[in-house]
Amino acid sequence: MGQSVIIRTYSAGVWFGVLSEKSGDEVILTNARRMWRWQAAKSISLSGVAVHGIDRTKSKICEPVSSVWLQQIEILPCTATAIESIRGAENVEAQ
Repeated sequence: MGQSVIIRTYSAGVWFGVLSEKSGDEVILTNARRMWRWQAAKSISLSGVAVHGIDRTKSKICEPVSSVWLQQIEILPCTATAIESIRGAENVEAQ
């Protein structure tokens, strides 16, 4: 708990945030951002995003919410590089 992670969910897409609680396949993230579209900086996979971060020019990251309750299928701990990359991404706006 307390670690920055990427969560792949059953039906709510991909999220980045701080893992606050976990029970079974449910998690609560704080300071959470939906990763509406992501492109790995140096890879083709979501695990690559957790290691290398995102290509900000090809990714769409939503503004943070204080917390979100999700049903997870994958939890990926993030490196410092990935955390900086995702936290520093601009908030995507509707077009």
